Parts: sequence; structure tokens; C-alpha cells
Amino acid sequence: MQVLRTQKYRLYPTAEQAEKLAEFARVVRFIYNLALEQRRDFWRQFKRATGKSLNYVSQGRQLTELRAENDWIAAVPANCQHSALQDLDKAFAKFWRGGGYPQFRKAGTHETFEVKAADTGTRPLNRKWSQVRVPKIGWIKYRDTRPISGDIRSTRVVCEGGKWFACIGVRTEHEASASALAAVGIDRGVTLALAMSDGNTATVPHSLVDLDKAARRAGRVLSRRKRGSARYRKQRSVLAATKTKATRVRRDWQHKATTAICRDYGTVVIEALNTKGMTRRAHEKGVAQKRGLNRSILNVGWGSIEMMLTYKLEERGGTLIKINPAYTSQTCSACGTIDKGSRESQARFVCTSCGHSENADINAAKNILRQGLPGVDGGGCAPVEARTIHPRLAA
Repeated sequence: MQVLRTQKYRLYPTAEQAEKLAEFARVVRFIYNLALEQRRDFWRQFKRATGKSLNYVSQGRQLTELRAENDWIAAVPANCQHSALQDLDKAFAKFWRGGGYPQFRKAGTHETFEVKAADTGTRPLNRKWSQVRVPKIGWIKYRDTRPISGDIRSTRVVCEGGKWFACIGVRTEHEASASALAAVGIDRGVTLALAMSDGNTATVPHSLVDLDKAARRAGRVLSRRKRGSARYRKQRSVLAATKTKATRVRRDWQHKATTAICRDYGTVVIEALNTKGMTRRAHEKGVAQKRGLNRSILNVGWGSIEMMLTYKLEERGGTLIKINPAYTSQTCSACGTIDKGSRESQARFVCTSCGHSENADINAAKNILRQGLPGVDGGGCAPVEARTIHPRLAA
């Protein structure tokens, strides 16, 4: 089967090339925001005047006229601007399917543009360095950390923390061969980021904790700077660089962990968690404690891990199953008794009925696997019918 993957490389543009990249990103962001404003505020007038709806086709025609009237817009390749209109079209399609309404792109956050396959390409310089072509800018040097593993479909240039990267989308052949592998249940947590029903665990790199502390410290320093001053801009760059490094470390760990899981298992069972709701800010009691929990959950990246498992298992012919998370952490994986008193602490589970003892997250992972695949043993114990111990009866 053919799959589309993205390979990311650090760009090393010259000062002139970096200035042009920033200008391209500004113009493409302007086109996206202008098209979004038009769809939001002027769709009725447009339909009344033309009898047609505002979409990628109609706005593409207007973009051609806009480029003819403005040289600073025409200085940016048309395909990059049309890609922004296509991104907006996809955002509205997602909105009509029940997603959130498209938002305006912000300077300093959305510094990116896309180059189509026909206008881009790569060429090697030596064993460590290669170049990627961006129209109207030329060849830009990048660190060749791994070979291109397929046909190039597009190149998205993005600025993160003051550094430029090329995200090269490639289409490659891949054989799906995961369906015959074993099944595993995974419990996502904070102390143990991933606990599996076979006893394996995975934790986030400790450097992420250090980077989180550094980012909060840099944010406090930034709050004391005068907005608009040179020291404010300098400290904001420090904060952005720290957060960008943390993002790269987290994403690297997530990819390695999920790839290892998909390589070893053909069926993965996880809980259907509402991560957005679980990390919602507290408004009354326990605000500081809730803030720390939210930070820990987001530091692991539960949603990103679920997304990566979804598409990686699909590529390999595997299956991802989501189950109701109710009582998975309170159920004994040995006898099936449900009692919240069995959870002695965050890390230890001791059944009040049969005395079974093990790590609480691994115990939950076994219950997750058993609930997702009833015919599969969760951890060496024969599955039994669950029974609930009422707190008053337990006393």
C-alpha cells in the first residue's frame, strides 16, 4: 500500500534567504486571513451579487486579480498562496463535519507556507548536507539526517523558535503486516506515561521536566519586561526557543515510543479519553493543583500519542480499539472486583477482595485489554465476572 509520510529537516538559509522566507510566510498568512475574513463577513453579499458560494475556486480567481494589482503579492509564488486557500477550504470542510470554526493565523505562530511537488526538489551536496529548492528563493542548504524515502509530493517550510525547517512530504510503498501480531492494552498516565498490559512501561525524557521549568522561569522574566522594548523581544525569543526545544524533544519521544508499539503489536486497546475536557482550567477550588495536573498531561501528549497510534497502526494493517475508561483503574485484573479502596496510591494497587497486588497503571492496562478484547487474557489471570464492593459493605 502507498502511504504519505513527512520527513523534517533543519534548514540553514543565508541571511538574504531567511528574509525572503519570512516575507513569503507573511504574505501567505495575509492571503489566508483575508480569505477567511471574506468567507466570514462577505459571503452573503458575494452570493447575492454572483449567485455562487465562496469557496476555493471563486477565491482562487480573485487571487489572480489581486496578484495582478499588487507586486508585493505577486512576488510570492502563486502555488504557495493557492495552498493557503486549500488549507482554508479543508478547515471549513472540517468545521461542517463538526469541528471548530477556522481561526485567523497569527504572526510569530503561523510562520509557514507550502510548496507543491512541481516547484520543489532536493539535491545532495555531500554525505551530511543537501539542498532543497524553493521557487523565487533558490536552493537552501539543510542537514541531511536521513535519505528521502519516496517520491516528493510537497514541501512545507515552517519557522519554529526562530529556526527554519523543511517538512518534505513523500509517498512511499509500505507492506501492511501487523495484523498477525499480539494485542496489548495501554494505560496513559502521568508518572508512567505509557503502561502496557504485558508489564512494559515508557516514561517521558527527564529533560522535558527541566525544559518545562525553564519555560516557566523565562515566562516570569518576560512578565517583568516592558512590552515593546528590546529586552522584551529578546526574552520572548528565549521563551520561544525553550518551548520549541521542548516540543521537539516530546515529539521525538512520542514517535519512537509509538513506532516501537506498532512494530511489536498488531492490536492496541486504549481508553477513549476526553483530553481537552480533562485539561480544562479549574475556576474555584484546587486551581494550583489542577494546573499542575494539566501541565503533566499536556507534557506527555495523550492526544498526540493517540493520533500517532491511529495512523501508524493503519499503515501496518493493525487495529486501534477505544473503550470506555470507567472503572478501569478501580478493577482488579485478577478477580474482577471493583473497589476504589483497592487503589492505595497513584502507583500501587492492592485488591481488597483477593489481595492481588501490582503496579496500578499496569493493572489498569490489563483491564483495558480485557474490555477491548473479551476473549484475550489481560495478564495471565483467568477472566471472571466483575463484582462491585459497596463502600458501606466493605466497612
